[in-house]
Amino acid sequence: MKASIYAIVTIAVSVAVPLTAEQTITGQAAFAGYTQQKPGVRRKITVADLPEPKPSESVDNGPVLVNRPKDAWPIAPAGFKVQLYAGGDAATPMQRSENKEETHRPVSGTFVMPRILRAAPNGDLFVADSQAGSILVLRGVSAAGKAVIISTYATGLDHPFGIAFYPSGAQPRWMYVGNATTVMRFAYKPGDLKATGAPQTIVPDIPGYAQLRGGGHWTRDVVFTADGKHMLVSVGSGSNVDDPDTHPNEFHRADVLEYTPEGKFVEVYASGIRNCVGEAINPTTGELWCSTNERDGLGNNLVPDYVTSVKEGGFYGWPWYYMGGHQDPRLKGTHPELKSKVITPDVLVQPHMASLEMTFYPAVKSGFPAQYNGDAFAAEHGSWNRALRGGYEVIRIPMKNGKAIGEYEDFLTGFVCADGQVWGRPVGVAAGQDGALYVSDDGSRSVWRVSYSNQ
Repeated sequence: MKASIYAIVTIAVSVAVPLTAEQTITGQAAFAGYTQQKPGVRRKITVADLPEPKPSESVDNGPVLVNRPKDAWPIAPAGFKVQLYAGGDAATPMQRSENKEETHRPVSGTFVMPRILRAAPNGDLFVADSQAGSILVLRGVSAAGKAVIISTYATGLDHPFGIAFYPSGAQPRWMYVGNATTVMRFAYKPGDLKATGAPQTIVPDIPGYAQLRGGGHWTRDVVFTADGKHMLVSVGSGSNVDDPDTHPNEFHRADVLEYTPEGKFVEVYASGIRNCVGEAINPTTGELWCSTNERDGLGNNLVPDYVTSVKEGGFYGWPWYYMGGHQDPRLKGTHPELKSKVITPDVLVQPHMASLEMTFYPAVKSGFPAQYNGDAFAAEHGSWNRALRGGYEVIRIPMKNGKAIGEYEDFLTGFVCADGQVWGRPVGVAAGQDGALYVSDDGSRSVWRVSYSNQ
């Protein structure tokens, strides 16, 4: 299907894309690369659309980042404005491929590797600068759409990622941080721009790094259940397809682990989720949701990444199965008793897009149009195991009464040049009190602000 969409470029202010009504793209046409990603285009991938495994298709097509070209800017739907909120220091580009990370802070620049974003109850935006080992706080919005204050909250952390405030409400007492191998918490009161004391390690032994590309699955997100009684920590697999029966390093990996707020282990909340990078609590239903990286090596269009609600006690297939009972051919014949127990995720997205942080957009007075209220957004970091690159965008997941309808929509694109070179890679998404959607991008080391102006 050809989408009747065009782009109007306004550098350093916004890029808007007027849309005409389009049907949702389904079937084999729903599998698409970056050249077909346009704001407003919807796709629906189902289990029936999955091809047979083709390991021979698997390629190493990871990007090497380039400076953002002068005429390049994120592209949003019509009526939305995109501004560079923080970072974006063009003089010191990361220039790293997916399997090579920077190990030092540049001489200049706001961020080294801005990853997850979380909004504090008072409106401050917390950013995990993972490679720098820091948490930063961004406050306020200038007339030009810039952060008014940028403060380093804490340093010396081990690849911080997940950030959560507890208890919920206007007066949390703690700010929790998910590091690669631990969960810590800082005493916190709203308005703090710097930590007032040393952190307390409450979970000292989370499974850590992995033998995977770039160090592998070290991202640990942290959320609290809707009733505030339990802390849920996401832990990715240590491999692509290692069988936990024969690989003890996979113990308590590819799981969501449940703890008390004080750090006492309770249970494996859900299993078989290869890499639940981003967690969020659905404000309508109270359910845990997860943005997940699935496995590689089975072909260009296998296995789809996904965004899904997560059932307590649920099993999502890894490593023996994928997508509702399809057995991984590399583990053929193992655990046939589990086939019928595999849960099919709510929303399948492009394979290998590397779905990272997700969030739900709240109902706010001066925010996005009302049809966005309650919808989910997820950052797609971009593929490396696919011949035609996909991802490098933020997607919208339409919801109805708190339930996904199975489709997803391209929302913020433009991070790939026409010649296929990549300058930006979305990681984090957070809704601000001002109604804007904030997006971290560890390619250009930026945080972008997407607001609705209808102008």
